[in-house]
Parts: sequence; structure tokens; C-alpha cells
Amino acid sequence: MESTLGLEIIEVVEQAAIASARLMGKGDKNEADRVAVEAMRERMNKIYMRGRIVIGEGERDEAPMLYIGEEVGVCTQPDAATFCNLEELLEIDIAVDPCEGTNLCAYGQPGSMAVLAISEKGGLFAAPDFYMKKLAAPSLARGKVDINKSATENLKILSECLDLAIDELVVVVMKRERHDDLIAEIRQAGARVQLITDGDVGAAINCGFSGTNIHALMGIGAAPEGVISAAALRCLGAHFQGQLIYDPAIVRTKEWANKTKEENLARLKESGITDVDKVYNADELASGKNVLFAGCGITSGNVMDGVQFFKGGVRTQTLVISSQSNTARFVDTIHLVDDKPKYISLR
Repeated sequence: MESTLGLEIIEVVEQAAIASARLMGKGDKNEADRVAVEAMRERMNKIYMRGRIVIGEGERDEAPMLYIGEEVGVCTQPDAATFCNLEELLEIDIAVDPCEGTNLCAYGQPGSMAVLAISEKGGLFAAPDFYMKKLAAPSLARGKVDINKSATENLKILSECLDLAIDELVVVVMKRERHDDLIAEIRQAGARVQLITDGDVGAAINCGFSGTNIHALMGIGAAPEGVISAAALRCLGAHFQGQLIYDPAIVRTKEWANKTKEENLARLKESGITDVDKVYNADELASGKNVLFAGCGITSGNVMDGVQFFKGGVRTQTLVISSQSNTARFVDTIHLVDDKPKYISLR
């Protein structure tokens, strides 16, 4: 899968990132997301593959492109049997977030990126559009920290695993009302908190690399992004756990203001989830034999540089993480858009 799709998957996230970056700082998050979706879909449909979106922009009626269940790739066309060897071609599941951190892109803040994860059919958890309690941590703490423990307990474990004092630890938390008590507890325990408004996939990935000065992600975010984070951290050997949250009183968001706990439980059971309180680890959320993650920076973050425009071209940086080859590759690409560019930026 990596050898046949690797380069083209890189180009998918690159094109989405470039499209969004042209709107960076213009204050229109919806348009930044829309152009990324269009660019990602257009490039996917040029790939010789049979792909199915398991995590996308929403249901078909709400999202005309890259909706959950949409088939992508050259070999999903009606006449595919005439030019594709369908019997031998691997079917793959795809989780996408064409503009992860739309507000970050819209307001020119760090950490927005175009991301996706792929695996063979059935290899990615088809997370419903719910919320998820998340815990991400470095590989040294894998299987030692636990989402069922308090933040205080997990900080003590992290301190021991990483050989750092608690006051040296930095925990990323989404800036939401529901996290007020969590933030207070982390600070009371002695650790530091980095608040973000969006983009917890990037925050989770930071936990997988030393030198980012990010040691954990805690709190509740969107479940689909949790699966993409799990795919990346599984490939890195880092820690990730997620638990679906269905109680509106815990989530405290406007879009769930009129929903009830009972309605959400019914929705989960309709989607085939019977153990609604199950804690999933990275190997369960991204369970495929081969898992590939790709992310291209839209705005610069701790791990990847953002899109850089120069006269005659564009420069992108993409992170590709593979469970198949056990590699994390940084791909620095210059896209020439003029026949005779004036100069090429090296920095």
C-alpha cells in the first residue's frame, strides 16, 4: 500500500493545503475548508485505487463531496472494470480532514494542516460525528498513562516515564468551557497548560515527537479527528486512547443544546456501537494491518512548516508516517507554477 499509494497520497494533502493556504488570514473558515475539500477530492479521483471515505465532511445530504461512504479513485468509476483489475486491487478506507484547524487557517494562527489516514478495508474505526474524550502521550508512557485516571495521576506517571519534573510538563487542552475543571487540575498539579482553539490532531502528533515541548493532549474533541490522531500515533508507537462522549451536559456545545443523552445513545446504537462507554486504544481505532498517515502544513506548527508562496512557485512540507515501513518521513516539495520562475526559495 505504501509503495503504490505513498507519493500520490502526499500530493493529495499537498493540494488541499495549498488551496486552503491561499485563504490564510482572510477570516473565512468555511471557504478555506471548501476549497481544501475540492482540491483533495479532485486529486484522489486521479489515483488508481478503490477508496471509500469512512471519515469525511459529514453525511451525503450535508456534504456533497468527501461525504461518509463516498467512493473515490479511478477504479470506482462506473466503467472501472474496463481498465482496472478489480479482483486484485486492494480496497482501502480513508479518513480525511482537508483543513484541520479551519479557524487557525482563517485567522493566520499556527498548526493548521491538511490530513488523512488510510488503511485496508475495515482498518479504520468509522467514528460517528460525536465527541471523544482523548489522551495522547509520548511512546515512553504508552500503556502507562490511562484515560480512566485523573489528570493528576497521569501527570505523575508522565513525570516518571519522561524523567521530567511535573512543572516541566506541558499539556495541550482545547479552550472550551467544559475543560475549566481539567485546566484547573492540571495547573494545581504543577504542570503547564497550552490552550488551543482548534486543531487537536496536530497537538496529538506533537506528543509523538521529542523536541516539541508538548507532553500530553487531554480533554474532549471531535471523534473523527480522534481516529486520524490514533492512526498517526499508532504508527509512531505513541499513546492514544479515546472514549465516545454522548452526554450533552458534559460536552456543553450549542449544536448539542437541543439533544438529549437518550437520543445520542440511540444514535450510537443505530450506528452499530453497543458498548457506548468503551475506551479505545490506537490499535483499535486504527486496526488495519497497514496504516498510513499524511499531513501537510497549511500554517506552520511545531512539526511542519506551513505553505510558502514565492514568485513562480509554492513550497510545502508534508509528514508521512507508515506502520508498514516503520518510518516518519518529512517531504519538502517545491511546486513550480510558472515555466520560468524568477527564483526558488531554499529557506
